[in-house]
Amino acid sequence: MTDLKPVTVLRGVGDALAARLHTLGVETTQDLLFLLPLRYEDRTRVVPLGELRPGQRASIEGEVLLTEVVFRGRRQMLCKIADGSGFLTLRFFYFTAQQQQGLARGARIRCFGETRRGPQGLELVHPEYRRVDPRAPPPAEEHLTPIYPTTEGVTQARLRLLVRQALDQSGTEDLKDWVPPAVLADSRLPNLREALLAVHRPPVDAPVDLLMSYRHPAQRRLAFEELLAHQLSLKLLRQRIQSDPGWPLASDGRLKSDFLAALPFSLTAAQTRVLREIEGDLQQPKPMLRLVQGDVGCGKTLVAALAATGAIQMGRQVALMAPTELLADQHAQNFRRWFEPLGVAVALLSGRQTGKARSTVLEGIRQGHASIVIGTHALFQAGVEYSSLALVMVDEQHRFGVHQRLSLREKGVVDGHQPHQLIMTATPIPRTLAMTAYADLDVSVIDELPPGRTPVKTVVLTESRRDEVVMRIRTAVLQGRQAYWVCPLIDESAEMPYQAAEETAAALAAALPELKVGLVHGRMPPQAKEGTMRRFQEGHVQLLVATTVIEVGVDVPNATLMVIENAERLGLAQLHQLRGRVGRGQHASSCLLLYRSPLSSMARLRLAVMRGTNDGFEVARRDLELRGPGELLGTRQTGLAQMRVADLSRDADLLPRVQIAAESMLRDFPAHVTPLIRRWVGHAEQYGRVG
Repeated sequence: MTDLKPVTVLRGVGDALAARLHTLGVETTQDLLFLLPLRYEDRTRVVPLGELRPGQRASIEGEVLLTEVVFRGRRQMLCKIADGSGFLTLRFFYFTAQQQQGLARGARIRCFGETRRGPQGLELVHPEYRRVDPRAPPPAEEHLTPIYPTTEGVTQARLRLLVRQALDQSGTEDLKDWVPPAVLADSRLPNLREALLAVHRPPVDAPVDLLMSYRHPAQRRLAFEELLAHQLSLKLLRQRIQSDPGWPLASDGRLKSDFLAALPFSLTAAQTRVLREIEGDLQQPKPMLRLVQGDVGCGKTLVAALAATGAIQMGRQVALMAPTELLADQHAQNFRRWFEPLGVAVALLSGRQTGKARSTVLEGIRQGHASIVIGTHALFQAGVEYSSLALVMVDEQHRFGVHQRLSLREKGVVDGHQPHQLIMTATPIPRTLAMTAYADLDVSVIDELPPGRTPVKTVVLTESRRDEVVMRIRTAVLQGRQAYWVCPLIDESAEMPYQAAEETAAALAAALPELKVGLVHGRMPPQAKEGTMRRFQEGHVQLLVATTVIEVGVDVPNATLMVIENAERLGLAQLHQLRGRVGRGQHASSCLLLYRSPLSSMARLRLAVMRGTNDGFEVARRDLELRGPGELLGTRQTGLAQMRVADLSRDADLLPRVQIAAESMLRDFPAHVTPLIRRWVGHAEQYGRVG
């Protein structure tokens, strides 16, 4: 079959060319068929030289009048051609003696390239060309010409030839269509072979605008199949994980009741609903796989703590993994405040712990004395042994690679039992994207903020108004409030963010001598950083200057003003996270976005989104439009973004049909599932969020 034939079966492909094709992801003849064109060129008409205009990409033909090698700053070959309607110069900076001989006077050649103005009229630089017989010139191309992604040592002409061979050699049996007609019913999409022929050999009358925008039915058919393969891959991953038994955690709820009784407030309706969904999963004899998403400040951490009470009451351990030391410390403070009065031990395991302190923590985890273990990736390092890990919680999941989450899950496997997995993110994901990206997870949404949270007013200012901003900080602090000043500056001069933060802190301290100014950046010793953060939380520091290290994990209700310098350099998700550090108390809060001119169109759009909405889900939707799914999900490290045809934002309308098709394939055509996944995903089925 085509998916099993190495590319070396094609004429002209030896080991050297096969190695170059490998860099394009091409190892089999089927891979060639799914190496889809980036764009198309119209070479179906030979344009007379006299009709050419500068900047036009065209197919031309003419007779060589003169070919010479000249030295004009550098060695180059000039070839003058004519066709009776006009003249044109071909310019080559790289050439061989054989090429020079082939372009001798009187030769007739057909070329393709982009015309530009030269010293002696219009010219083509390094065009594609071939000699033609003037007595029997070949017809113009019958199809639009595909332009493929290339790599060093593989020309467009060679790739087109190889794809043509692969198409010609792939019969119906060779190129199996794993998506049955019944699954494609009513979709008005072509079958696989028709789709591949249309994208590799589009006819002259093909709608170029649809092809260029990837909205042609043939491209949509391939996008549908690729989305279906990814959906099936995640569903199989979920089935595989849940085929192992979990730990049923059905306690009488006494610890949860004591926890709730100690809170000075009630849960929101959204928190209560999501907690009920989690508890329903935890009571099952199979591992929970649930994602909780919600905006900054919606109370996800509190829900996670309440979810942990059932496991703790039944004598099991809970692990909470955070992406940064700062966030792990914050979680440890919160969990200790909540749990230690209830007699529950909370351990913090960090990478910086050494010697006896680390040994003591590790022993407490191994013996089961620590019911809750909080830390960064240190939680799954060698030497960390759990007594009875039944629930794994991962905060800000998109910051972890899949292997890190897998490693933590494996720590909890005892007698074949898998721990439950609760994944949290404060980066809301649009529903259409979540349908595909998290097909292996049940999704809960906390779509309500606690009462008293006031919307943050966002203002966009040019940095020329910096002095006004400094005065605004003074006014806020004199009113008893606190402020952040974030410095994400990375100049072309290679100035580092921590240097910018140090300089900014010194300048602000000089401008505001009556204020206590603190500084936090990633290069500081952990103790110094934590000390400054603690003084800010306690109110002893009034203005905190920081790099984006404070993006997550800082909760200071008295902070009402956030200034972000060089805001045009940050993405929407990061800007929204930083803005979420204020507005956490009862007082009106503001976020001031300072920018440097000139703004790129992308930066202008991002700042307009921030000014227009506080809704994290709307920010995420716009972020998806602007950046695409790969960056929004952080999945460049997990593989999801490596789609060849499909685009989750462009093809979102296909997703409901993809979901239905996936259920149909698993139910009615199970033998087709694995080959389809192998075609599009390869053997990377474990790229999903799995713990």
